[in-house]
Amino acid sequence: MCTASRRPLPGSIAAGNIPVNARVVPGPSHPARRVLRGAPITASTALPTLAAQAERLIALGLHTLAGLPAETLREFAARAGADRTDALLAIDPALAPPSSLAPPSSLAPLMQRGEKPGFVVEDMTDVDAFAPTGFDLPDAPLYLVQAPDRGDEFENASPAEALESITAAGRSPMLLTEGLLWVLQVPEVLERNHCFMTIGSRTRTASGRLDSRTPALWISNGTGRDGKERKDAPKLGWCWWNNRHTWLGIASAGGRTAG
Repeated sequence: MCTASRRPLPGSIAAGNIPVNARVVPGPSHPARRVLRGAPITASTALPTLAAQAERLIALGLHTLAGLPAETLREFAARAGADRTDALLAIDPALAPPSSLAPPSSLAPLMQRGEKPGFVVEDMTDVDAFAPTGFDLPDAPLYLVQAPDRGDEFENASPAEALESITAAGRSPMLLTEGLLWVLQVPEVLERNHCFMTIGSRTRTASGRLDSRTPALWISNGTGRDGKERKDAPKLGWCWWNNRHTWLGIASAGGRTAG
């Protein structure tokens, strides 16, 4: 869970009532909120070519996990444009669920930052229940995520506030699996003070209502249940739908195509 806040903010502002980057003035309906941005953005989030992305997934064994021959990934990248760097090569989450990309620490995780292996927070045992919500994926085992964006402009906006702006721009929120694959390809996309939520993946309560949690990827400070040994490790956790965090953007995609 986001360590910055553990429960929904009282008097959360409904989506669309204010511009997501507007300065929030304290008032009786909501407390003052920190509005300053974090450290300067320095990391490059440029993607490798599709051919290189395919080889990376093969080297990690994700083709085997998904039940696909290695040549299927190579051929897909070649058809889509081997030298392209404007899209992320993604695997259908039904074939490669989140736990397989960043499993609990008892298994060998794929997501890493330097020498530190990634992990899923202890209270997210239902990580694979977070599924695409509000849009359809291409009907194919492999697809492209066009123009992925970390959503830094939505730092200090809640998912509820950002979703309207994302969809109004003709984009859609990123899936958790897409975010994980992005980190596998470009570990630098997780930059301290500039990480991101993947609000396209939601889960439902037993009553059928959307759960108020939203998954996010960030860098552990090694505090609390994370443990000191996990300081600076990539972390898969969750935040509340109506909460804001100055250090978490809200990632989105320009579109998804089957090649």
